[in-house]
Amino acid sequence: MGTTQLESVPEPKYWHLKTVLSEALDSEFSVGEILPNERDLAARFGVARATLRQALEQLELEGRLQRRRGVGTTVAPPRVGVAVGSEQHTWPGAAGDAWQATDCTVAAPPASVAGILETAHGEQVHTVRRSRVTHGQQVAAELLYVPASSVPDLSAIDAPSGAARARAVLRELQRLDLENQDRAVELGSARADDAKELDRLPGAPVLVVTTRFFAEGRTAAVSVATYRADTCRLTFGDSGGVEIHHDPERRAS
Repeated sequence: MGTTQLESVPEPKYWHLKTVLSEALDSEFSVGEILPNERDLAARFGVARATLRQALEQLELEGRLQRRRGVGTTVAPPRVGVAVGSEQHTWPGAAGDAWQATDCTVAAPPASVAGILETAHGEQVHTVRRSRVTHGQQVAAELLYVPASSVPDLSAIDAPSGAARARAVLRELQRLDLENQDRAVELGSARADDAKELDRLPGAPVLVVTTRFFAEGRTAAVSVATYRADTCRLTFGDSGGVEIHHDPERRAS
């Protein structure tokens, strides 16, 4: 990177620095390459480390950089696209579903989820954990909350826990006639458990897709899927479902 000092500019200093850094990433660095440490970068651009951190955080949010445990700050690979549609209504676990069931527990859901499901305070529900991998990289983790009333014929004998139990819950859920579903997307911060699973630092930016599944005139299940914001971009269309698209020709920009 060059040593050009930043002069007074009408925009915030960190924003101008972000632009300069972005141009350097395009011309001088390759995907996966580790950036110099913050002290060296701040000295080269003549800015305070606090200003530098703001610029780096913005570039991470935009998917240009990744901060990796034990490695440092690296140039991020191209983002994969997440197409979020609503025409095709299918239950989780249906044919063609890209998610892999990994575990299932019974516990009280977060208050926000309990409110959507209209379950009583402290009422336990089946919590199915699933993961999504594309091109060898895990890009998302999901928690699917299913109240007992949605899977009344589920037997504890089938499987007490684990991936087998998760698949049993999904099979029983598909016995219901799915009437509708809707999605909401928001930017969030990675919780400790999601951060560990997605190889991110706690608090790192993530995309949270909340899906409600309706059957028998009520919310029969709620999915909360957490996507890596540094490797995923959302596209909206009418293809239905959530699909991963990868563009191998696209550079880190």
